[in-house]
Amino acid sequence: MINYILKRVFHGIPVVLGVITISFILIYIAPGDPVLAIVGEYYNEETLNSLRQELHLDKPLLNQYVLFLGRIFQGDFGNSYITGRPIVDDLLIKAPYTFLLAVVAIMIAVMGGVFLGIMSAIKRNSIWDKTAVLLSIAGISAPVFWIALLLILFFSIELHILPPSGYGHWNFIILPAIALGTRSLALFTRITRTNFLEIIGEDYMTTAKAKGLNNYVIVLKHGLKNLMIPLITVIGLDFSSYLTGAVLTESIFGWPGLGRYMLDSIMQRDLPAIQGTILFMALIFVIINILVDVLYGVANPQTRDTILNE
Repeated sequence: MINYILKRVFHGIPVVLGVITISFILIYIAPGDPVLAIVGEYYNEETLNSLRQELHLDKPLLNQYVLFLGRIFQGDFGNSYITGRPIVDDLLIKAPYTFLLAVVAIMIAVMGGVFLGIMSAIKRNSIWDKTAVLLSIAGISAPVFWIALLLILFFSIELHILPPSGYGHWNFIILPAIALGTRSLALFTRITRTNFLEIIGEDYMTTAKAKGLNNYVIVLKHGLKNLMIPLITVIGLDFSSYLTGAVLTESIFGWPGLGRYMLDSIMQRDLPAIQGTILFMALIFVIINILVDVLYGVANPQTRDTILNE
């Protein structure tokens, strides 16, 4: 198992280096001057040149890239051009907010999607089944920002039940978590329905019914155990996408997480903050994918022996 994990970590290193290189080049060629964003409206050429030298922005691209890699390997993501704070400190402050939002969103998606999928499979071709399938298609197709705006319009403006944005009491997280988890809920519903229809037809399910076991016992003890294997990979991928791609959701709801921090950094041309956030997100994505591979191997008897022997 240790050898397998080390091998997966080794395979993840080129991914992280590729993300660092591509993001560095794209940020470098993007329009706008970060020095102008720092000095504001009132400046002179001497100030601009001095600041460019201080930030090493006057050096060739290759030299800047080498300096950037050197800082990264030392665990230094640099300081923000705008606030002067270390990027690592900002990321450690923002990451728990995004992690909390992702956990609540994935819980809503998993519980809702598995319940709807199982009920849809059990009541196949019924009104319940057709409604669940229709809602799952709509949930997968609808953009996140559209769902977010509808939730704000209905629950905040019309009903005045939940706050439209911000962070504070527990009710602030409900709307952004629903908006972020809607697509996953729809996806889990379809995956659960498809796989559970196959599980229902298996011999062990037929044997359990022949023994006179309660339907709830059959579903919980036999069905869910085998259903979790195909869901593990999807849950891991969606959870990592929440942590690395919740930019729209956090921006619309004013959630103080990594996504909003990155958007603010892009708007201000804060290059160290952008590069540090992208690298941090890439590391999270690689780590979660390694954990998913390990969990899948442990849960799946067909691959468990292969992993343990590596």
